[in-house]
Amino acid sequence: MSFQGRYRGNPKPINTRYIGRVPSPDDPTRPAGPGASGGPRRPAGPGASGDSGGSARSAGDWSTRHSVLATARRTAALVNALAGDRPDPAGVAAVLRAHGEAEPLDLTGDDVTAMRAAADLLREVFAAEHADAAAVVLNRLLREHTGPLRLTSHGGTTPWHPHLDHDDNAPWDEWLLASSCMALTVLLWDDQLPPGGSCASPGCRNVFITRGSGPERRYCSRRCATRERVAAHRRSRAARSADGSR
Repeated sequence: MSFQGRYRGNPKPINTRYIGRVPSPDDPTRPAGPGASGGPRRPAGPGASGDSGGSARSAGDWSTRHSVLATARRTAALVNALAGDRPDPAGVAAVLRAHGEAEPLDLTGDDVTAMRAAADLLREVFAAEHADAAAVVLNRLLREHTGPLRLTSHGGTTPWHPHLDHDDNAPWDEWLLASSCMALTVLLWDDQLPPGGSCASPGCRNVFITRGSGPERRYCSRRCATRERVAAHRRSRAARSADGSR
């Protein structure tokens, strides 16, 4: 199942190695660069190759790159990039570009301000500790901030896929809420669990996508997990030293 990108031209690949955040330079999970997963390219859309086999491969590749999980991970990365009082339009555009959104990415300050408001609403989904609570938030966002479900092929440049925004050229904030709500809703439906979480590190506001039934994830990255583990060890050692000096 594939979900929505905000296209102003033909689709570009989504780099699905960004797992719920913008990786820091020293993060070992960070892609090595634009060519790390084959390099960026701009497919001309299904049928451009002139043969049915090429068309099928093109459509299948597009669907994989615009999957529910890829869209949800893009959501988390954008929520993180839009944190703070004055997110940088260039930084937000870089996240969009890394997740395959097509040029032009000419975000204005007003665009980013509106997207930040949308991201704040989406944070409530990531803050939910149980599926029931996440469903309540998503139902409210779907009711108040999205349009009716519709199908689009972006003028024949992509396979048919669902959208919840009102128009293919909807404002950035409407697109962010609509595409994110759809992807997070499907993840909750599929797993019957909250689709994501918020980093438990006190100094970090990052959110992340969770999948499967493994151990509960508490941190957005190994970096935050290690920092908190080291801090807990130091507190424990200090407490033992204090007890020994009495």
